[in-house]
Amino acid sequence: MLPIYSTVQRDLLEANHLSPEALMRSLNIIGGRQVDYADIYCQRTAYESWHLEEGMVKSGSFQIDQGVGVRAVSGDKTAFAYADSLNAEAVERAAQAVRIIGAAGQSKSVGMPQVQHGKAVHAAVDPIADLASAEKVALLHKVEALAKAADPRIVQVMAGLTCEYDMIYLARLDGKHAADIRPMVRLNVSVIAKQGERREQGSAGGGGRYSLAEFDEHKIRYFVDEAVKQALTNLESRPAPAGEMTVVLGSGWPGVLLHEAVGHGLEGDFNRKETSVFSGKIGERVAAKGVTVVDQGDIADKRGSLNIDDEGNPTGRTVLIEDGILVGYMQDETNARLMGSSVTGNGRRESYSAVPMPRMTNTFMENGSYAPEEIIASIDKGIYAVNFGGGQVDITSGKFVFSASEAWWVEGGKLQYPVKGATIIGNGPEVLKHVSMIGNDSKLDSGVGVCGKEGQSIPVGVGQPTLRIDAGLTVGGSEL
Repeated sequence: MLPIYSTVQRDLLEANHLSPEALMRSLNIIGGRQVDYADIYCQRTAYESWHLEEGMVKSGSFQIDQGVGVRAVSGDKTAFAYADSLNAEAVERAAQAVRIIGAAGQSKSVGMPQVQHGKAVHAAVDPIADLASAEKVALLHKVEALAKAADPRIVQVMAGLTCEYDMIYLARLDGKHAADIRPMVRLNVSVIAKQGERREQGSAGGGGRYSLAEFDEHKIRYFVDEAVKQALTNLESRPAPAGEMTVVLGSGWPGVLLHEAVGHGLEGDFNRKETSVFSGKIGERVAAKGVTVVDQGDIADKRGSLNIDDEGNPTGRTVLIEDGILVGYMQDETNARLMGSSVTGNGRRESYSAVPMPRMTNTFMENGSYAPEEIIASIDKGIYAVNFGGGQVDITSGKFVFSASEAWWVEGGKLQYPVKGATIIGNGPEVLKHVSMIGNDSKLDSGVGVCGKEGQSIPVGVGQPTLRIDAGLTVGGSEL
């Protein structure tokens, strides 16, 4: 297999009659003005999806999208133009459009390309080509068969499979060039269980930057079992209590609360503009001792991982909160320059038609020393939120509301019964100060995270260990 750079140059640039030299000529158009930064982002994405319901494939789709985005930055102002066609004329027109942001004089001439090679965080595979269409459909039928065989109360099964093969090439005004191939797969399982007149739903799934071969018998069965277990557990659930109480958050996906209520507030742009509750607090205590929060974009094969970010910089490990002390923010090129700090490899964009901004990759809390069972046993009365559904957060205030898709009432240090309709309400920065026990079971979610910001959606990973939170959370209950 050819190296990533050579493959992208052949299949993306040359296939569209482009070359690194042609991109350099367009960058020189921008460099004729006084600008701080400029780049050209070429992209081709192939996407395929299949959805099974009621024993048959209800939908299947395949699409290819390609285009180019051209950006110039002067101070804190950005000019951006994009085209949904990829050719030399489109690139040059976009370059002419964005150059107007720069003042006359102090031109910069682009030298020969300096190829930046990212880390080998994930393989450069094409998951769409892994299996024939009939084999993908058979995989979904297998999901359905396993789910229905798991328990007679499972009356309906929905399953979805998506594959993506993304190819990007980036050329910058400073002469740096980079390329990447980004696979993505995801398998979703949703079941409905019925007992008497009562119906409840359970869902599970996951994926990452790897081939469809990863969805072997063991992984498929795991996703099915998780969805079935959640649905059957919810059949036995009682109304959730309401009020302020001790809450235990499960490991893995419940880290979405950390992502939303805290992570966004640690992105560079919000702090440069001083709209985050964490603005100007570097070096201050913002969480309980033992709380260490990290964003790490180079974890092998994970959904939020990248060989390079969307500005061509290598991803890596950025410690944001260390033992309760705020030590850093996530930065892209523009905000790092304006804040006088280092780039952290967090410049991300949804596609060629969007402007990059500082975004999370895989964001998680590190391990503590307590066994999860020890944390549960410490609770006199409270809620154990195993899994979360949707939620909302206000970045400026840090206030959030999340719904628990699986939760238990805990009393006397033991799980008593599942509860339904529990919503967790609180303030992210305040909640961090009331973490009293941190588990030793930190893990990332199974690969389902999608993060939205300013209209752009990107894949991310979230995670945490089991956490006991003593104050600052209110549980909102719901009648069955």
